[in-house]
Amino acid sequence: MKKSKKITIAIDGPAASGKSTTARLVAEKLSYIYIDTGAMYRAVTLKVLNQNIPVTDQEAVARIAKDIDIQFEKNNQKTIIYMDGEDVSDAIRTPEVDRQISPVAANPKVREILVKKQQEMGREGGVVLDGRDIGTVVFPNAELKIFMVASVEERAKRRLKDLENQGIQADLEKIKEEIRYRDLQDMKRSYGPLKKADDAIEIDTTDLTIEQQVEKILELTKKYIEI
Repeated sequence: MKKSKKITIAIDGPAASGKSTTARLVAEKLSYIYIDTGAMYRAVTLKVLNQNIPVTDQEAVARIAKDIDIQFEKNNQKTIIYMDGEDVSDAIRTPEVDRQISPVAANPKVREILVKKQQEMGREGGVVLDGRDIGTVVFPNAELKIFMVASVEERAKRRLKDLENQGIQADLEKIKEEIRYRDLQDMKRSYGPLKKADDAIEIDTTDLTIEQQVEKILELTKKYIEI
């Protein structure tokens, strides 16, 4: 009988490529811990906005990142994100946070602080993390690295559906513009840019269901976890 070992699975890719849902379900199937790193940057952005601090004030935003308490709790449906004890799972995914997050995510001090928190959360292995620099910066030695991509059109449709499920009206063309802008900002930032690791396996999710995405990744894990 084969034994299994706990590994680190890094899933990177642009906004709305399917990372978060897929990563959560992969973690669930493997009984691993799921760490939504994008939600951490969103939580910092939300707190900054709530306190009327300009997102471009790097020092003030870094202080928020240092002091903020972010916790993840899994239930049967989704992962609940708590910011300083408050459930902000929906609040961090509003169009306003989408528009304001880029300067926060590009802030070198914020990234340094949150990367350390992420590394501490995942230091024992048995984790699935998703983001934009997991395989290149946070866990460059992760055993399995995935880079998920999808067309702008498909990603915009997914984002629109998410917003509609929250009761938020949005325009598909505007969402496309915001996604293109976010991609550009993520790729050109100096610290932890969106980048495919040299040893990452690319998965195009444009025509894949969530179930198919999960199955592909679970199949890839077999050669790493069975010893």
